[in-house]
Order: sequence, then structure tokens, then C-alpha cells
Amino acid sequence: MKVLFMGTPDFAKESLEAVYNANYEILGVVTNPDKPKGRGMKMIASPVKQFAEEKGLKVYQPIKVRRNEEFIEEIKSLNPDVICVVAYGKILPKEILDIPRLGCINVHGSLLPQYRGAAPIQWAVLNGDKKTGITTMYMDVGMDTGDMILKEEVEIGDDETTGELWDRLSKIGGELLVKTLEQIENGTAPRTKQGEDFTVAPMLDKQMAKIDWDEKTASEIKNLVRGLNPIMGAYTFLNGKKIKFWKVAIATKREIIAEGMEILKNGTVMISDPRDGLFIKAKDGVIIVLEIQGENAKRMPISDFLRGNQINEFEVFK
Repeated sequence: MKVLFMGTPDFAKESLEAVYNANYEILGVVTNPDKPKGRGMKMIASPVKQFAEEKGLKVYQPIKVRRNEEFIEEIKSLNPDVICVVAYGKILPKEILDIPRLGCINVHGSLLPQYRGAAPIQWAVLNGDKKTGITTMYMDVGMDTGDMILKEEVEIGDDETTGELWDRLSKIGGELLVKTLEQIENGTAPRTKQGEDFTVAPMLDKQMAKIDWDEKTASEIKNLVRGLNPIMGAYTFLNGKKIKFWKVAIATKREIIAEGMEILKNGTVMISDPRDGLFIKAKDGVIIVLEIQGENAKRMPISDFLRGNQINEFEVFK
């Protein structure tokens, strides 16, 4: 079976590697153009391109795929049996979807029809879900609306971050893609239509990263922190300086004396000590900061931060 692969980030690289190791004939790899990164703005290739070049695979990097007749004709000339699409980053037009005789197959990071859209893994963590998974599906012109093929469900750890879940699901996605290709090749792949009860996972924006101490519960703050780790980090302000939290926990009653805390403003520092840690009052409990990043500084364990930075009790994060 001749495969054309389309993908960009490390999540997609795991699927490409799985297809490569399964000895499928990979006609080419389509990925986004190189991007400038770092202080020197050096052009960096995507993880998918890096792997493809290591293995001597042909790489295509069109700036756009819609109304790109030259690229579409190139794909037609390759005559793939199937196109595998994993976190490519561009919406494919019908002209491309119609090219492979066995269809275009997508690996999606949720249990569809939950979390259709660009950020399914992130939203599962942000919403405090207990389970998620991977779905493979036949692509159509809609946003993640195609018929489902295979699913694999996983539990989400109480302290698991988006980055940790991303890494786990990327490997599962690669394995499930290979199983899907095997069943398609054998003519045994199921085809299940999605129901109408769906949720959407839109792209994240920087505005949502600010902690609202008055509106969010302790659990919601914890989910925000782990959901934005390592993407952008949840942030708050102390004495006008921007502080990012990368890892937090919720205090139990045994860990802090709660008597009288209801009169304190949300965001108030209750304990600040390199040995004991940093405890902050939330709407319905107390947040323990475990990993922190000061303004224009590196992220570090809270004990290290407090040895070099003063945070006083009864100061208020805003």
C-alpha cells in the first residue's frame, strides 16, 4: 500500500515513524515550511521533516494547499493509495481528499465526537477530564466530522500535564494508525458515523492563561496550570511583576490551618517559606505552588525560587 504522509509537530512524527517501521511504501512527506526560532531567528525544520530527511524520504513544504494547482497535480502524480494526516496544520480541500482510492485517514487526539478542533488534548486537561484517547477516522470536508475507524481510550492522571499526555497519546496514535492501515488494506476496517452530540476544542489564546483568583476554584486553577504546561504557562501578578505557575497542588485540611482564612482576599499568600513552600488562598481552598517562574527568569522548584526571591505572607496575587 502506497502512503503519502502529512504532518508537522512531534505528535505527527511518532505516527510517521510507526508507518515507516511498519514497512509501508511512503511516497512522500508533506509538512509545514521551516520557521524562524530563538534569538537568532534560525530557520528550524519541523520534527516530521527532520525524521523524513533522516530516512531519505521526499519532503514537500507548500505554503498553502488550497488553490495550489501545482501541488495538487504533484500529489495526483504520486497516485497514493491512502493519505495519512496527523496534526498537519492546514485544512485539506476536497480536491486532495478525493485523490487516494482508499481515502484520507486522520489521527485525532480525542475520543470523537468529543473535542473536534485544533486543541483536543489541551482542552481535555483544562476541563479536568478523567479520560480521553485517540480516534482514527476517514476525513471529509468538515472539521473532524468524518466516519470513525478505531479508538483507544486512556485515563488522564490527576496531576498529568498537557505535555505529558501529548507524549503518551502521540505514541498511541502511531500504533493505532498502523492498525488502521492494516485493517484498511485487508478490507476489515469499521466505519462508524459520528453522533450529533459533539464538543469543540478551539485553539488556545494567551488571554485565557491569566489566573482569575475570584472566579476560578482551586481545581480549576490546577487544571489551568497543568493544561497550559508546557505551552505557555498560567500566570498571575505580584507587586506588578508577572509570575508563571508551571505546577501546583491543592492543599488538604491537614496541610494548612484554615481557621479565619475566609476573611482573606483570594490570591493572598498564606505561607511563604523555602522549606514549607508557597500557599495561596483560592476561592474554595488553598493552592500549593510547586514550580514557578519569575519575570524574565527561568522556571524552577518553588524552594529554589524562594531562596532567592522574597514573597511575604499576606501579599496578594492578582
